[in-house]
Formats: sequence, structure tokens, C-alpha cells
Amino acid sequence: MAKRNTLFIRIVEGKNLPIKDITGSSDPYCIVRIDNEAIIRTATIWKTLSPFWGEEYNVHLPPSFHTISFHVLDEDSLSRDDVIGKVSINKEALAAKPQGLDGWVNLTEIDPDEEVQGEIHLQISVLGDIPRILRCQVLEARDLAKKDRNGASDPFVRVRYNCKTHESAVIKKSCYPRWNESFEFELDDAPLDTPLSVEVWDWDLVSKNDFLGKVLFNIHRLQSAHQEEGWFRLVPDKPKHSQHEGTLGSLRLQLRLRDETVLPSSHYQPLTELLCQSVGPHLNGNWPDLIMLVDETTTAESRQEVASNLVKLFLGQGLAKEFLDVLFKLELDKTSEPNTLFRSNSLASKSMESFLKVAGMQYLHRLLGPLINRIFEEKKYVELDPNKVELKEAGCTGLHRVHTEAEVIQQSTSLLQSYLSELLHAIVQSASYCPVALCQAFQQLYQCVNKRFPEPEYRKVKFIAVTSFLCLRFISPAIMSPKLFHLREKHADARTSRTLLLLAKVVATVGTKLNILYEPWMVPLQPAIQLGITQLKDFISRLVSCDNSEDLGLQQRMSLQCGSMEKEGFILLHRTKDKSMLMTSPFKKYYVTLNKDTLSYARTQHSKKSSFISLPRIRAVEKVEEKSFGSANVMQIISSRDNGLVEKLYLDCKSVNELNQWLSALRKACSHNTDTMSSYHPGIYKGDRWSCCHQKDKADPGCDKTKHGVTLQEWYDPLDPDLESQLIYRHLIGVRQAMRKKYQEMIKPEEDDRETLEGEKKLDGVTRLFSVLQDLQNSHTAVEEEERLKNRNFLLELQT
Repeated sequence: MAKRNTLFIRIVEGKNLPIKDITGSSDPYCIVRIDNEAIIRTATIWKTLSPFWGEEYNVHLPPSFHTISFHVLDEDSLSRDDVIGKVSINKEALAAKPQGLDGWVNLTEIDPDEEVQGEIHLQISVLGDIPRILRCQVLEARDLAKKDRNGASDPFVRVRYNCKTHESAVIKKSCYPRWNESFEFELDDAPLDTPLSVEVWDWDLVSKNDFLGKVLFNIHRLQSAHQEEGWFRLVPDKPKHSQHEGTLGSLRLQLRLRDETVLPSSHYQPLTELLCQSVGPHLNGNWPDLIMLVDETTTAESRQEVASNLVKLFLGQGLAKEFLDVLFKLELDKTSEPNTLFRSNSLASKSMESFLKVAGMQYLHRLLGPLINRIFEEKKYVELDPNKVELKEAGCTGLHRVHTEAEVIQQSTSLLQSYLSELLHAIVQSASYCPVALCQAFQQLYQCVNKRFPEPEYRKVKFIAVTSFLCLRFISPAIMSPKLFHLREKHADARTSRTLLLLAKVVATVGTKLNILYEPWMVPLQPAIQLGITQLKDFISRLVSCDNSEDLGLQQRMSLQCGSMEKEGFILLHRTKDKSMLMTSPFKKYYVTLNKDTLSYARTQHSKKSSFISLPRIRAVEKVEEKSFGSANVMQIISSRDNGLVEKLYLDCKSVNELNQWLSALRKACSHNTDTMSSYHPGIYKGDRWSCCHQKDKADPGCDKTKHGVTLQEWYDPLDPDLESQLIYRHLIGVRQAMRKKYQEMIKPEEDDRETLEGEKKLDGVTRLFSVLQDLQNSHTAVEEEERLKNRNFLLELQT
């Protein structure tokens, strides 16, 4: 059994942001933080006060997280980025709305006194009878906020009780200080409701001390327990009323927190088997009614998520083609007009769309990657609409003569024809490497549509059905937004975005095989579009006629396509064994490759000589303090050697996104390791001490806790059948009453008793589904009750 907190994040857009640049605009981007730890940086949207990002992320979090915040900044090339504002949402607000949050949220001013983080280790006890003494022992703190330019703080503790104050020593240049100091107060003279306040401050020689957080204790409750010890989370002071509230603009966010208890695989086996039987190759013609019930009771709001979960489950079982076949037939049975086929956001359309993204992402990258890179690198001005042509943007010809409108349109036409020709050539060539799963799905779609509309006047419909999914729902969206399909790290600028949009429109026109051009300015591209339609038709004919009978088998092939868990790329790397003094510039460029067994690195991609770390030997994968190497994006891989000694490998990443991608990939690859560390040093051992906590013992276990639980979900992650089964179960439980109602409508009594019995037998799969859902619900109830008993016993032990 495993508890998994998954947070879906969609940063949609911003509006009414303040002007930060002398140009009268801003260059905004977002930093997403979980408990003040940066995990995501969006792309910068240049020269706008109403940016659109549209970026989506799924983050797996430990149950102990408290807050998610969105910091909006203005990027500057020559100076430090300007802070615009932030949005903070706590875990309780997210948990209170299981359907999710979706709307505009005002940005608020960032108050330094509210930007606190970290924990403090305290032991508080009540001693003696007369007089009674309150003793507060301040031991240490970890992960404090960095308030000084050197990437650290100079923390000290101020303890207050009954108008009396004590202060600890100042620990210079550390966010992981250790004090081990005790302070005592007399209890008898104080009112019962007087709280004990423990505050942490950053000492400054010249300016005012910076607040780092505080903890308050109820002494009346403490007197009955006599002693309390542990790590306590630092909280901000009372929030101040912002003078700029409502004037900093707002963000539109979509957030949904899912707290899932995933049971062992055996609990989900009956549900998985039942769903597989409903689409299996040996159906008796009755089982598809189960999928039909799911289709008809799934709301539009949840259709995308349900489709994605079902697709992943059937991919893992090697039955994706059969599942899509059932949905295709259900959709075709409801369609009388071929021109509207698969145009709605039905479960069939959403499932095929999800299938293409899961099973075809590598194919898409190979297909579009070279062309997208060419467009980004050339940055040509392309415009066909006479109403939007800007001659200044087009530049000059020879002798500084400005282009005419006709010249700009002619040049743009030639460029778009070149891009379209390159793309169509790549599509035709891709028939040889198109994943077998995609081939089989398109083949099934083609045959189903041909069977439903066999008339000669509808001979084009089967081609349009395939190309509508391939072009309109897969290739065109990827061309318009390459970052959202992981083809580029950053969004395109305004000029490149217009080029991509025009190319995507042309591809969509080719995909739908429309002879009528809705935009009259596309007429110059008519010959290229007609040629593209012919080429695409030939490609589809080849694709749906290929024989996959001698392939590896769909399930094995899908495991190769979706579950590789491989990550690779050039990165700056430094390896240290027993060295205590690091070189001035220790990092060198290596090509690093992560696969299912090892992390290897070599000087070149195809180098024969390489070093590697066996993944089971990795004990922790964590971030490194910025002050250690002067970079905020360094991570460390701590592993054990044959002789039992610890080895550290440092990776210096280019950005916060690359850093968290490598952290997530390695943490997921090592998730089943047993010999893991519970604490580590976020600094380096330099000279004779750790830079983080100043301890001199090199074998010191660590001053911060490891963060194994924070990972980003990536498109190349392996399929997780238990999680998908749990998500499907949760959805089916939510629509169970609607399914029962629909079920009753389908088994209305008939005049002939035999017909009634046949109807009940026909829907036996649905009856079994309700029984399976009830068994799973009982299992979850038992687990929750067991968890409550454990927590209750734990509290009783604390009280004792």
C-alpha cells in the first residue's frame, strides 16, 4: 500500500500585470514553489502585460507538504529580475475542493517577513514544583531562508515569555545552524494563557535584522505533558495588509490535489480483468455495454482524465487497439452524418488523443524535431494576410530598400511551401518507423469507418477520420505549441509563433482535405495543399495496409516505447571520492545517460570509455546550496562503494527545470532502493568543515532531511498499472449511481421471461462491475480504519 499526493498544475495566463520595463511592458515568467522550494519555471513571455502560458504539470508530493506558491517575475537581461507579485495557496484550501480550483487569483505583494521556511529543533520542559521552571532548549534549525547576498543567513534565536527575552549566539553564514543553548523562565508569575514565543532572525550589522520565522507554544497544555521535543515548522508573522492589493494583476490557475491510497496489485486484479474482458478479442458481443456505460456516464469535465487513465491501463495490458475499437464503434453507431464524425470531445476522441500523446510522443519528436528547430533558428518573418503585414518587420532588400507588401507575401509563400514540403516528406518517410501501436490503431479506425460508410460518395471519409486525428489533434497542436509537447524548452517569440500558427493552419487544412479555403489569403498555397493531400493519402494507405503479424507483440513493443525511463544529455559534472578541497572550477562537460540499471557518463555521446553508478547503490539524490558552487542548480548523487565509503557526484544543470527533471528521473529510478539516507548535507566538505552547518566531523550524518517524495511526472515515465486502476476505480465510484440508473433502463422487463433472462445475462459484466467496486470500497475502508487505529495508538503513546 502506498499513499500518493499528486498535484495537477495548469498555469493558464495572466492579466493586468504592472509595467516593469522602460518599453512600457514586461517580460513575465512564473516560478512555482512547494514549501518555498522552486520546482518549476515557466517560459518567459516577452513584451506583454497579459501573458499566456498554458503550461501543465503533474507533481508527486509527500503528504507533509503545506503550501504551493506562484511567484511572477519580470526577466531582465542586464540586471536582477524584478519581482511582480505572488499567489499562495495552502494544502487545506486545495483539499477542501476535490474537484479542483479553476479561476483568477489576484497577485499580492511579496512581504519579506512572510517568506519564511525551514524547521527548528526544540526541547521544552517544565521542571520542579516550587518554583516551577520553564526550560527551552534550542538545539538546531534547518533549511532557513537565505537573506544575505552570500546565499546564506546569520541566524540567531530570540525566546520570549512573560515580557522576558533571551537571545542565542549568532551563527554566521549558515542556513543549518546548531546552537545547543538553554533558556529558563519562571512559570509561577505568568498568566496561564501566556504563550512561549521562539523566533528566528537573521543578524545584520548595518541594516535591520530580517525575520526568519517563529513558533508559538501553549504553556498550559505543555504543563500537563511536562516535556515536548521535536522539529517544528517555522511560520510567518501575522500577514500585513497589502497596499498594492488588486493593482499587481492576476493569474488564472487550474489546480487539483489528489490524495490517493494505492492498494497492492492483487486488489485491483478483478477490476483490471473485468475491463480487459470488456474489450478483449473473444467477446460474445455483449461486453461492450460496460464501456458504453462508462462512456455515457462520464461528464465533459472529467472526460479527458478518464480517457487518459483508461488508455494507460489498456496500454499496459496490451489491449489499447481493442479498447479504441470498441469506442470507435460506439461513436460510429451514434453518428449519422459523416462530416461530424469525431468532431466532438467524446470519450472516443479524447481517448484517441491521449493514446497518440502516450504512445506516439517519441514518434512525434523524430517527425517534427528537425523542422521545429529549423523554424526557431531561422526566425524568418512570415505573413500571408495583407491586413497583418508589417513592412518594418520584414526588413530591407539590397540598398536598404524596404520590401513591398507583394514581395513579403511572395517570400512568405515560398517559406511556408518549403516548411510544408519538408514536413510532408518527413511524414511519408515516417511510415518505416511509425510505432506499431499507432499503425494498428489507425488501421482499426480506417476499417471501422469504411465499414460504417461504405457508399462511394463517402470514400474520403475513412482517410479524413485518420488524418483528422493525426494532423488536427496531434501534429498541428505540436507545431503551434512545441514547448507543450516537449519539442522546445522555451516558448517561441511573437515572430516565430506567427510562422508556427500559419504552418499549423496549412497542416490542418491538408489533414481535413478541404478544397475550400476559409482564409482567402491562403489561396497562394493551394497547389502545395493539393499536393500535400495526395501525399498524405498515399501515406495513410501505406500505414493502414502494413502487416504487423510478425512484430514483437503489442505489449512488449509498448513497454519499449512508454517505459524506457531513459534520460540523457550533456551536463556539467564533478566527481569527488575522498577529496576535501574542491578545485576552483571542478565541473567538466560529460554526456550523462540514465537507464533502468545504471547512471553512466562519458566525455562524448558515443565514447567507448565511460564511468557508471549502479542505481541500487544510490542512497540519496538532493539539491546543493547555492553558495557551495555559486550556482542555484547543482544537485548531488550520494552512492556507496564496494568498500562501504560514500562517493558523491555533483551535476550542474542549466536551469531550475533541468535540475528538477534530473532529480525526478533519478528519484523515480531509485524509488525501490532499500539502503537510503534519511538525512544529508546540502553543502560541501571544504577545508575542515561542512559549509552548511559548520560541523567538522566529515562522517556527520547530515543537517537536513532527504526529500525522496518530490518528483515531476514526465511523458516518458513508465506506466503505473496500480495507480491507473486506482484512478479508474475512484471515477467509477463517483458515477456509480448514474451507472445504476442507466443499467436499469437497459434491462427493463420484457414480456418474454426468456428475453428477460437473456438481457440480464447480456449485462452480466455490468453486474460484476458493481460487485468489484464494492469489494474495492470495502478494502479502502479497512485500510483507512487501520490507519486511524495506528494514529490513535500513536497519540496514546505520546500522552503516556
